[in-house]
Formats: sequence, C-alpha cells, structure tokens
Amino acid sequence: MAKRQSVTSLELSPDEERKQRMIRYSIAMSIRTLCIILGVVTQGFWMWFFFAGAIFLPYFAVVLANAQGPSRSRGQSGVIAPKLSVKASEIKLGDDR
Repeated sequence: MAKRQSVTSLELSPDEERKQRMIRYSIAMSIRTLCIILGVVTQGFWMWFFFAGAIFLPYFAVVLANAQGPSRSRGQSGVIAPKLSVKASEIKLGDDR
C-alpha cells in the first residue's frame, strides 16, 4: 500500500510564496537604503564598505527573492499515485449484467 500524503508535506500556495519573496526583497532593499545613507555620512573604509553593499546588494536581493524556499518534498517523496487500468473488453454500456 502506498504512503498517504500528509497535509504538512504540501508546498506553499503561490500567494504565500510570493508574499515571502516580497518580504525578503523588501528587507534587502531596506538594508541597501541604509547602506547608501551610511555611505554618505561616513568616511574612509566604512564609506567604501557601505557603498559596496549598496552596489552589490540588489543582485543578492534578486537572487534571494527568486530562490525557491526550503522544501521538505523537493526530492522524491516516496508517494506513488495509484494506477487504474481497465481492459476494453471489461467496459459495458447500459444495463447489461
């Protein structure tokens, strides 16, 4: 008998996944904005550090936002769908008994 699929092993809904990606992207862009502000008000090494963060953070933000979240059922889950096969000779139409 095949294993039953658990509700907790299902993937996130598209709306929930989109919401999580938007939250990750918004956090990364907020950090970028902070890097720009700190780059303007600091000098020396820290200025270059913050500006480098502001330049490279959008790339990582897009990669993180588009990355698939951790999934418990990414690989083979072991769930096998049952197959039903009916021979043509077994099909009967009407009330033939």
